[in-house]
Amino acid sequence: MSFEKARDILRLADMAMSRHMGVSLRDIEEEFGVARRTAQRMTQALHEIFGDSVSVEDSDSDMIRRWKMKSTVLAGLHLNGAEELEAIEVALARLNEPGDVRQRQALQALRDRLLAALPSTKARIAEIDAETALEAYGMAARPGPVARADRGVVEAIAEAIRGFNVMRIVYGQEVRLVEPYGVLLGARRYLVARQPAKGQNLRHFRLDRIESAEVTEGWFERSPDFDLSSYAEAAFGSFHNPDQVRDVVWLFSEAAADRAESWQFHPKQVAKRLSDGRLEVRFRAGGWLEMTWHLYKWGDDVEVVAPKELRDLVHVVRRSDFEALP
Repeated sequence: MSFEKARDILRLADMAMSRHMGVSLRDIEEEFGVARRTAQRMTQALHEIFGDSVSVEDSDSDMIRRWKMKSTVLAGLHLNGAEELEAIEVALARLNEPGDVRQRQALQALRDRLLAALPSTKARIAEIDAETALEAYGMAARPGPVARADRGVVEAIAEAIRGFNVMRIVYGQEVRLVEPYGVLLGARRYLVARQPAKGQNLRHFRLDRIESAEVTEGWFERSPDFDLSSYAEAAFGSFHNPDQVRDVVWLFSEAAADRAESWQFHPKQVAKRLSDGRLEVRFRAGGWLEMTWHLYKWGDDVEVVAPKELRDLVHVVRRSDFEALP
């Protein structure tokens, strides 16, 4: 459910609690400017979210059905806190542009409202679960084309990560038992996991190639030294190749410098304007193929200074006829 839809359902709940007669479908249509079918779906969502706190009454006087809600605190409803808080925290993590301030403030207020209404113990558990989810999805999703992943697989991974459960996956027509550590998001999304049968090194499994996944009752002890954000920084994008990790230096032309300066190519990048107006960007990572895919969009407005292997890949495909910069 999107933030706007969630906010509308909360408004509808407030209306159903505050109006003595309750709210009718016509009330919903007028208040939210929606069609009858949408109003009906909103009442269905009200039942699904708030359960027994919602009652339906048919008026004898005007033959109109109305929805009412008991004045019940949030903690007494069907919300368990953990999944809702996780969704809010993940959404907040993705709203990191200057133009997102209003949406961030609204979501933060909703987060505070949820935590305030939950019992302290339950609220703390919810916060821990949300923190675990943010760590598991340590790299924000990127806009653009992505390889599709089965929803059931994604949900199983999220559940296993929260509970430190061993997973049974079918990958490449082979059944594997893996210990999930997190997910790297990008054009291709990868499950980062250990497969004890093949050693203790972390392995990557493309989500779109996982045929099925289930959470087992077995659990594992997650390495306390592992940090997904630090792990992800060793790569440009989501493909890891330890043998390619090098110091990377790019030079953007004076014409492209302003645009390039608005990009974050890597969390640990160092960008510097040179005296001739060009922009120098430095960081340390691997993933030359994904770097080449990205740098292709900059045409001949970017020069790879180092490493040589990346320069050889990029410079043979540079072109000068692109009409716009990324």
